[in-house]
Amino acid sequence: MDREERKTINQGQEDEMEIYGYNLCRWKLAIVSLGVVCTGGFLLLLLYWLPEWRVKATCIRAAIKDCEVVLLRTTDEFRMWFCAKIRFLSLEGHLFLSPKSTGNKVSNGHAVHLTENLTEENRHGMNKYSQIQSQQIRYFTHYSVKYFWNDTLHNFDFLKKLLYGINEIAVKVPSVFKLLIKEVLNPFYIFQLFSVILWSTDEYYYYALAIVIMSVVSIVSSLYSIRKQYIMLHDMVAAHSTVRVSVCRVDEEIEEIFSTDLVPGDVMVIPLNGIVMPCDAVLINGTCIVNESMLTGESVPVTKTNLPNPSVNIKGMEDELYNPEIHKRHTLFCGTTVIQTRFYTGELVKAIVVRTGFSTSKGQLVRSILYPKPTDFKLYRDAYLFLLCLVAVAGVGFIYTIVNSILNKVEAGEIIIESLDIITITVPPALPAAMTAGIVYAQRRLKKIGIFCISPQRINICGQLNLVCFDKTGTLTEDGLDLWGIQRVENRCFLLPEENVCNEILVKSQFVACMATCHSLTKIEGVLSGDPLDLKMFEAIGWILEEATEEETALHNRIMPTVVRPPKQLLPESAPVGSQEMELFELPAIYEIGIVRQFPFSSALQRMGVVTRVLGDKKMDAYMKGAPEVIASLCKSETVPVDFEKVLEDYTKQGFRVIALAHRKLESKLTWHKVQNISRDAIENNMDFMGLIIMQNKLKKETPAVLEDLHKANIRTVMVTGDNMLTAVSVARDCGMILPQDKVIIAEALPPKDGKVAKINWHYADTLTQYSKSSAIDSEAIPMKLAHDSLEDIQVTRYHFAMNGKSFSVILEHFQDLAPKLMLHGTVFARMAPDQKTQLIEALQNVDYFVGMCGDGANDCGALKRAHGGISLSELEASVASPFTSKTPSISCVPNLIREGRAALMTSFCVFKFMALYSIIQYFSVTLLYSILSNLGDFQFLFIDLAIILVVVFTMSLNPAWKELVAQRPPSGLISGALLFSVLSQIIICIGFQSLGFFWVKQQPWYKERYPHPPICNTTTSLYWNSSHLYNETKFDTHNIQNYENTTVFFISSFQYLIVAVAFSKGKPFRQPCYRNYFFVVSVIILYVFILFIMLHPVSSVDQVLQIVCVPYGWRINMLMIILVNALVSIMVENFFLDMVLWKVVFNRDRQGEYRFTTQPPQESVDRWGKCCLPWTLDCRKKIPKAKYMYLAQELLVDPEWPPKPQTTTEAKSIKENG
Repeated sequence: MDREERKTINQGQEDEMEIYGYNLCRWKLAIVSLGVVCTGGFLLLLLYWLPEWRVKATCIRAAIKDCEVVLLRTTDEFRMWFCAKIRFLSLEGHLFLSPKSTGNKVSNGHAVHLTENLTEENRHGMNKYSQIQSQQIRYFTHYSVKYFWNDTLHNFDFLKKLLYGINEIAVKVPSVFKLLIKEVLNPFYIFQLFSVILWSTDEYYYYALAIVIMSVVSIVSSLYSIRKQYIMLHDMVAAHSTVRVSVCRVDEEIEEIFSTDLVPGDVMVIPLNGIVMPCDAVLINGTCIVNESMLTGESVPVTKTNLPNPSVNIKGMEDELYNPEIHKRHTLFCGTTVIQTRFYTGELVKAIVVRTGFSTSKGQLVRSILYPKPTDFKLYRDAYLFLLCLVAVAGVGFIYTIVNSILNKVEAGEIIIESLDIITITVPPALPAAMTAGIVYAQRRLKKIGIFCISPQRINICGQLNLVCFDKTGTLTEDGLDLWGIQRVENRCFLLPEENVCNEILVKSQFVACMATCHSLTKIEGVLSGDPLDLKMFEAIGWILEEATEEETALHNRIMPTVVRPPKQLLPESAPVGSQEMELFELPAIYEIGIVRQFPFSSALQRMGVVTRVLGDKKMDAYMKGAPEVIASLCKSETVPVDFEKVLEDYTKQGFRVIALAHRKLESKLTWHKVQNISRDAIENNMDFMGLIIMQNKLKKETPAVLEDLHKANIRTVMVTGDNMLTAVSVARDCGMILPQDKVIIAEALPPKDGKVAKINWHYADTLTQYSKSSAIDSEAIPMKLAHDSLEDIQVTRYHFAMNGKSFSVILEHFQDLAPKLMLHGTVFARMAPDQKTQLIEALQNVDYFVGMCGDGANDCGALKRAHGGISLSELEASVASPFTSKTPSISCVPNLIREGRAALMTSFCVFKFMALYSIIQYFSVTLLYSILSNLGDFQFLFIDLAIILVVVFTMSLNPAWKELVAQRPPSGLISGALLFSVLSQIIICIGFQSLGFFWVKQQPWYKERYPHPPICNTTTSLYWNSSHLYNETKFDTHNIQNYENTTVFFISSFQYLIVAVAFSKGKPFRQPCYRNYFFVVSVIILYVFILFIMLHPVSSVDQVLQIVCVPYGWRINMLMIILVNALVSIMVENFFLDMVLWKVVFNRDRQGEYRFTTQPPQESVDRWGKCCLPWTLDCRKKIPKAKYMYLAQELLVDPEWPPKPQTTTEAKSIKENG
């Protein structure tokens, strides 16, 4: 039964959820209603906060197909609950996919290939629903997406499968009233309200009023910022949400409609002057130049070509399905700007609508902003745990107060108020605001240095980063590549490298023709633009690109949308017949080449291709360029030079970027129309290998220095690139990611084939000459990492793994046990597709690394979002591709972000520790005073909370980050040895000195339980006191506030708040010293002077307001002594004992770095761990490190088989069945 009642929706996707059915139960509802009345509405609030409890308390389980309410639970690590009400949609009069639009799609010849269009299942579903028009469809809405009941699947399904609503991304700006109710019903404000009511009944009117004013200011500012964000998002989305678009109907009739009426399957005409796309659509005719910076942050325009028909010339490919990710080079995404279109005479540029509304790429983006995933970070989990501890402490105080009050025969009403009051004191009302202050200040500082943040909670997490992945091109190296030279192939032999390509000899060669045509360049407002690599190649040959007008294309029989030709000065007067190749190109007059069809560059295929025709030629040419290994595999083996691999290796080892070119003459039967629909696989095979283009990719000048800083800080660096592996290894060596003496082990993984299991071949890449003959290295010389205990404490890794994307995929699939070990030392990952980059980030996170990712935002979107701290190098202020965007395209932003993250994290710790101490100090003060049936006064509470706590909290968060990255890392959570010791030691010290003052005052000879008349004061300094204090006594003191114990506890505790603030406000190594925080210093000094002044030199008006009593001058000096000794002990314990002894021991694992575990003998490594937790109380010598990568490092130290020896093979344990 349970299996029938529980289903999964969005299976395999990021928002996968389990779904349960429930029906409303009347008797349960009646019991809950009674409970709500009995608890004064508190039960209702509890059920509002906990959807799971709400549904289970008022409903009974039911089959999903008949249920009235659905309960949803995410399947990710958060396991969050949501509930939704089932609604009904009448089919009568509702818009469906009409047969008219169905005919359109089929007539275009693409219907069978678009899964997101009318699949067989949808057609049957539509017909079935058409037959029973009176039926109602059941659906529910979650996160702006409608899920409809699907009888075929016996489950709720995404709306695109059955029917479509209005094509709009509706961001409703909630009314102020709605936002107010939602904000006020936050548990924190409910607790505030409870506290205010309680204080008012206890006659603490001023304090209650102050808290009300603070809460109102907080709510108003919060409402303002939330509403402002909603309005900004609404305006951003609404700006282009409704436009007029042209749609093709039956018989090629063009109809103009609003974009909100578009449904998947409509054939949309893309206008010549461009458009901001109102939906996701796939091109079926023509070419578009698109600016996708809104999605990727990449400002370089992208060329989109029409979707090829995969059924032509390819057997077994008829069932290929359209996928927006795989076919993104043919897809126009919602929100992106079509700058201009390329068209052919009589043919419109058309695209089939595939996704509308919130299911588009822009819609998904808006949903991710509207409904962000919660941040899972140890600090926040520990904060809740710590609050629970405070609640437990409050519980003890609650019981103590009740017992003490009963023993002293206090009235029942007063017992209730005082016992509840102790709870409001223990849980600090300003805690949430205090915790976010540090993050807000850090965000401001980041903005000043050009780093923009759309997810502020991630700043704290960036303080924990211990591994950063870098893209290579445009990130570590310069964006532009310089053409170093070319190396052509003739008769299966490489010719000598040539530097100058722009000359008369080569002008009509097929090599230069390939360079001139095989690119995605376009002219935008007369300026050539496109991929920087393509630009460099085209500029090197000096050719001219002309994009034909409609009239010109008619002259060329509709086959030449773009034409390239060499400058006249390069063309000889009479073309000499040098070879057979030249004859093919020999023309009587004009020499130009038209680009007939373009197959855009694909990261997955690692190549691009074009079909061209030379003016006057009957046959067309196919050209291809891409990764040398890929191009060579698609060429006839007799055209590839024998020494191809050796030559390629020589170039890549020197760090050059190498691109291979290939050519093929096409059959004359291939007409223009056939070429437009042919698949690229039919063209891109059986080619002739033409040679190599060698590009020089220079390192950015700041790259080596930044990487050195990261290494000194024991932050691992990893390169993730789409480039050749040996090039990547060479760049890694040049920039210092791999040091000269380090070994590089290449893992070449091969998938199962012909019944044989998957295997990994291990090769040792040659490094420096002195190591070239060291293949007979024994396992003892390699496995460990060498440590230099120098001043900088730099660790030198002895070996690194390098692999390409294919090997990485095979390892993930067939060598799950080996993958974590490779993650521990994997430094270079080459030829990685965008989805593989994301998988790598996940694999590193699986071994407990805190992973940062730095890329240009184009192919790295998934990885940037997946990483703990993704930073995109983009000119845009905020790129939706990643949480952080750096305006300066330099990796120097990475250490800056980590420094600010560490500072923000340490600020959060300082503030939390301070707020915890503030709660406990005040809690203990009140508990001591309760023992004599006294309490702190209204204005005493007000002075402590407003004048001391708020000022201190918001100024102690202002410390800027320390100027350099250090080897230590701050702890990730509050539950760590150093932090717990810090808090507990300060609690004991503060309790001790408060108790000393409280009990010592009772021992004084002048002490009386009740404040006497006249006051016992030092007459030499307080002659004027009698009258004022006699006046005070005329006011009856019902709460027994004016007594010696209260005055003593008030002064000592007031100084204790300032003492712990100074003790906790630490600077180096993560923040600037507190004396550089001028606001904090000035605030603390003013408060110290003021409290000291009213303690040593009483002012009657101040004492009257604060309800302080007059004490002898000698006792004031005694209190000063207690405070000075308290300050000395607190600061000694926190800043000397903790820092000099415990702090360094606990942080030792981070200071020495994760690498230390791989460098020391096993026992020494274990010994270090033994010191992590107070060895004199706990024997932790055999403690297993919490982080998986540390545990693995320890294991690998004693593994004689690791790392693998040169020229060996590791086989998978069993053959995995495919599919």
